Amino acid sequence: MPLPTLSRRSLLLGAASASALPAAWAQQNAQPNWSAIEKAARGQTVYFNAWAGSERTNAYLQWTAGEVMASHGVKLEHVKITDTADVVKRVRAEKAAGRGEAEGTVDLVWINGENFATLKREGLLFGPFAETQPNFQYVDVEGKPTTRNDFSVPTDGMESPWGMAQFTLFADGKRLSKPPQNMAELLALARSQPGRITYPRLPDFTGTTFIKQALIEHVADSSVLSRPPVETAFAQQTANLWKFLDALHPQLWRGGKQFPQNPAAVRQMMADGELLLALTFNPNEPANELAAKRLPASTIAWQFNKGTIGNTHFVAIPYNAKAKAGAQIVTNFLLSAKAQARKADINEWGDPTVLDLKKLPAAERALFPARPLPGQVAQAAPTLPEPHAGWVDPIEKEWTRRYL
Repeated sequence: MPLPTLSRRSLLLGAASASALPAAWAQQNAQPNWSAIEKAARGQTVYFNAWAGSERTNAYLQWTAGEVMASHGVKLEHVKITDTADVVKRVRAEKAAGRGEAEGTVDLVWINGENFATLKREGLLFGPFAETQPNFQYVDVEGKPTTRNDFSVPTDGMESPWGMAQFTLFADGKRLSKPPQNMAELLALARSQPGRITYPRLPDFTGTTFIKQALIEHVADSSVLSRPPVETAFAQQTANLWKFLDALHPQLWRGGKQFPQNPAAVRQMMADGELLLALTFNPNEPANELAAKRLPASTIAWQFNKGTIGNTHFVAIPYNAKAKAGAQIVTNFLLSAKAQARKADINEWGDPTVLDLKKLPAAERALFPARPLPGQVAQAAPTLPEPHAGWVDPIEKEWTRRYL
C-alpha cells in the first residue's frame, strides 16, 4: 500500500535508475557475526518512528514489541508520527548540529520514496545491512523486484523490505463473470456496459495509478518510464495514452464528465451494484471488506495477467541511531515468517508479505493460508515497477487540462 505517512513529497523527483551494486557494497555484504549483534542488542531501546494512523498498525507494533523483548531483550518503543518527512528533517538537523553516529533520536523509521532517496543521497543512513540479515534469504527479490528498488532508487541494502502493495481490481463475481486482463479488455467491457466503470479523480493516488498502468500498457518504449520525462518528447510518448482515455471516457460512469473523489466511493458504488468493478492498491482490501461484511461473499479480486504496478515499503536505520544492533534485531524479526504471516493476516493487518513462500521451511510456510481467502487475489500477477515519479506531475496536469 502507499505509505499513509507519505504525501507527494514521498515520490522521488531526482533521476536515478537501477544499477549493479557498487563494489564497496559487495565487499561489505559479507555475513556479519549475528550472534555479536544479538549480544550487543540485549538491553537496548529501539525508538521506531512509524505512522500511527491505524489501530491495526499500532496493535501490530505492540505485538512486535512483546516478541522482540521476549526473544532478545530488546525494548521497542513506537514513536507515533504523522509524516515521515518530519523524521527526515529531524535526522538532517541532528547531522547539522554535529551529533555523532550514536547520538541520534531515531533508531528505526518506516519509509520509502523520496524520504528514503533523500536520506540515502545525503549519507544519513546506516548500512548496508538489509541483505546481511538472516531472514533476508526468504525475501522474494525475483518475483517482487521492488524489494530492491524504491521508486527507481536502488536500495543497495540501506533499507529492509517490510510490506507490499500492488494495483488490484475487484468485483462481484455474480455480476462480472469474465474480469478484464488488460486495459484493452477493460475498454471492451466499458463499451459493452456503458456507465458502469470509472476510476477516482486525479490526483487521488489510486486514480493516478490507474493512469500510470494505462501508460505502461500504451507507451511504445517502456524503458523511458524509468527516467524522468523529457518535456520535448512527452507529447509523443503519451499520445497513445490519451488516445486510449479519449476512447474510454465516454463509456464511463456519467460519461466520463465526473469522477468519484476517492477509491472508497468507487468501492461503495460497486458494492451497491452501480459499478461493475473497483480499484485498490492493497491486494488484501477486498478480503478485508468482505470479512467486515461490506462486500458480498461472491467478491473476486484479480490483477492483470501480464502484471500491474506495485511497490514496497521499507524500514531503515539512520546513521546516528543509538541502538543500531537492536534496530537490526527488530528489522530481522519483521522479516520472519511469524511476523510476516501475522501482518498478512486480514484479521490482524492485511498487509501483503515480501517473502517468497516457496523458500520457507514447511513449518513456517504453514503459518500462511494454503490457499487464498475469499476476496483475495487467486493468482498473483508480476509486479511492474512504478514509472519514475517525475512522470506524475506532468501526467496529472495534462489529465486535468484534458478531462476537467
